[in-house]
Amino acid sequence: MSTNEGSGIERRTFLTAAGGATVAGLASGASADGDASEPGAGFNLKYAPHFGMFNAISGDDLVDQLEYARDQGFRAWEDNGMPGRSGADQERLGKAMRRLGIEMGVFVAEGDFGAETFVKRDPAIRTRLESKMTKAVEIAGRCGARWMTVVPGRYGLSDSWDFQTANVIENLKRCAAILEPHDLVMVLEPLNRRDHSGLFLTGIPQAFMICEAVGSPSCKILDDLYHQQITEGNLIPYMDQAWSEIAYFQVGDNPGRREPTTGEIDYRNVFRHIHRRGFEGIVGMEHGLSLGGKDGVNRLIEAYRECDRFRP
Repeated sequence: MSTNEGSGIERRTFLTAAGGATVAGLASGASADGDASEPGAGFNLKYAPHFGMFNAISGDDLVDQLEYARDQGFRAWEDNGMPGRSGADQERLGKAMRRLGIEMGVFVAEGDFGAETFVKRDPAIRTRLESKMTKAVEIAGRCGARWMTVVPGRYGLSDSWDFQTANVIENLKRCAAILEPHDLVMVLEPLNRRDHSGLFLTGIPQAFMICEAVGSPSCKILDDLYHQQITEGNLIPYMDQAWSEIAYFQVGDNPGRREPTTGEIDYRNVFRHIHRRGFEGIVGMEHGLSLGGKDGVNRLIEAYRECDRFRP
């Protein structure tokens, strides 16, 4: 996760598929293993920018940013900060995305980096978490979202890890029960220990075990490949092992958390693998830009065209 109002990667500002990784349709305008290289052409995968990525060219108006993204071939969007917008703005942005044929990706439903939340068997905490999910249902209805990010908070130093895990599972079951009737999905995001020390959820195997235990179509994994490159590497093998529980991807290269091609991750191979596995969901562009101004926007789009140009 990152903030959605700029190209940087500050995360704390807003932080507080069903049935696996096949959820919506392929982005329009691209064929399987095709060459979506022309300006305005679609992509093989549904890459989702966020507010602030394109404003050096599009300007700051939120709807203008959506329209610019659509004109470049993007058919999905993310906004971690959607809960902080007014109800009227949530509806306005949802209406604009529907008009433009853009699918709304994640917003942050719960992500307290400073407190023990899901690891506690505490009635007051459970009431608060359930209230957050009820609010998230309302937000999703206004902006047209199906996905929402959940970070299960910090781990405790005084309780057994297994007891904490059991509490996380039980609390997630209660949250999922609120989302299921609305066909909404919370996606659990493991975060790396280097950037975010002390958090409970850090790895894909751990997230897979928890989602299997929760056993709900409304509780799946958000596989952020930037975080997992730092935490464990082994991106494609772990992706394959956890595939049935992964419903959403986010990307950013490492080091630097900028666009693909700026670091060590071979995103051409990663995107091709995701596509060939039949993933039809959203790939969030959860990163900053390596260059400023218009050059940065153009380089960002060029990088996604380059990595989306699959070869057999």
